[in-house]
Amino acid sequence: MLDQTDKNILKHLQSNGKITIKKLASKLNLTATPIFERIKRLENEGYISSYKAILNRKKIGLQLVAFCNISLKSHETNYISKFEKDILQFDEVIECYHIAGMFDYLIKVMVFDMDAYQHFVAKKLASIENLGQVQSAFVMTEVKSELNLPVH
Repeated sequence: MLDQTDKNILKHLQSNGKITIKKLASKLNLTATPIFERIKRLENEGYISSYKAILNRKKIGLQLVAFCNISLKSHETNYISKFEKDILQFDEVIECYHIAGMFDYLIKVMVFDMDAYQHFVAKKLASIENLGQVQSAFVMTEVKSELNLPVH
């Protein structure tokens, strides 16, 4: 069970994964040793799964973001497993969710431009057997894109 200090540590690390233990201890009015031990425990218990640099997608040329609703033709277990294995192979797909509702999956795709997206759909996505319908929506303006989880 997380106490308030654990939650504060998680909030600070989400905002700045490079914060030093010394600086974090100062912010939380503790010494470095208990902060270090708490972080190690949070890592070992799986509350912290990794540390990463968050890249600016536009700076690296990924100008187009699309969300694709995907329906499968068949919903047998082996077809679902195969789709999920296949979709993992595409670098353009940065998120994939098995969803309930009118579609089976929602994927988030980032590519350089519309030509790259057309190539992705026609050559890669279409190569997946059992693919039924694909419906695309393109991002015009990114209003909020938050990676920090609400820790209460």
